[in-house]
This record gives sequence, C-alpha cells and structure tokens, in this order.
Amino acid sequence: MRFLRRVRDDLSSGENLEIYVTALLSLTLAALGALDVAGGKVLAAATLATLALLAGGLLGSRRQVAELAAEVRARAAGDISAEDFFSGDKPELVQQVRGARDISIVGVTLARTLRNSIDELERRAVAGSVIRIALIDPAGTAPAEAARRSTVPHRPEVYQNRLRTSIDLLRELLENPGVRDRVEVRFLPFVPAFGLVLLDPRRPGGIIHP
Repeated sequence: MRFLRRVRDDLSSGENLEIYVTALLSLTLAALGALDVAGGKVLAAATLATLALLAGGLLGSRRQVAELAAEVRARAAGDISAEDFFSGDKPELVQQVRGARDISIVGVTLARTLRNSIDELERRAVAGSVIRIALIDPAGTAPAEAARRSTVPHRPEVYQNRLRTSIDLLRELLENPGVRDRVEVRFLPFVPAFGLVLLDPRRPGGIIHP
C-alpha cells in the first residue's frame, strides 16, 4: 500500500514520470513477447524506444546535477556574492526580532535588513535587548572586493552607497540616548562569505537566519 501511495503521489505531482513509463513499457514488451503477440521487429523497435526514453530521463537528471554542482562551485569560489545570495526578503524576521533579547546581525552592507528592521531594533534596544551589528568597512578595500564578486565588478561605489544608507540608519539609532549602551557596531575589513541574523542564540528556541 505504501508503494501504491508513493506512485499515486508521484503521478499527481508529475515526478519520476519517465521511470514509470519505462517500467510500464518494459512490462508490456515482456508480456507481448511471452504471449507471442508481437513480432521480433515490433519488439525490437519498442525496446529501442524504451531505452531512448530511459536515456532521456538520465540525461535530464545528469544535467540537473551538473547545474547544481556548478552553482555550488561558483558560490565556493566567491563568484556569487554574499549580498546577492542572502538578499531575499524575510518578512518573518521583524516579527521574530520583537521578542529577542540578544540580537546579532552580520552581512555585507545590510542595507535591506536594516531598512526593514531598524525601527524594531530601536524598540528592542530601548527595552534592554543587546544588539550587535557587523558590516564591511566603507573606508577599506572591502567595497571593491564585494563589487568584484558581484555583477558590478568595476563599480565599488554601488556598495559604498549601500553602506552609506546603512551607516546613516545606524547613526540615527545610536543617537538615541536610550540605546547607546545596548548597540555595538563593528566594521569588517573583509567581505563575509555569508550573512547571519542570530536571535537569542544561547537560549532555547533561539533562531538563526542565513
């Protein structure tokens, strides 16, 4: 029964169709041959068609594996920047920040992350939460390195502009006398390979966002 349920689920979702078609054709050919219903030429042609279908499925799988391997190698080699890889919006992040007492954020420019969460970070700091933020140093070589790893290799000013926005937000945050001792900002002299948001990482139920 479990096997039948798996077959039903695969067929309804369109997965592994070439495997089921190949198996069905193989069983049909075996039955036709055993019953001597079809001649040798028909069976030979049908067998070749079945092998072609199976080969096509294998080629598709190999292509997907090759594409995935190429993407992993590109990320490992730094061809895809951490800013690009981790730039997706996380709508649940602000909601999760609201209850955190220990907040650590590290990334390249953090432009989007800070823009979306700066108001909540200020509220958490006023409430007594500890906040640590690390992003690349705008005065060093990190912006140029970040640009080199991205789609704008000759335009470090793109990252410098993003950093300027983030720094302005952080400056406004630190100007609040109620949060100054609760917020710590550090500049990285290198481009981090990945970004992280850690919410209460030492407590049960802590959350880590890549």
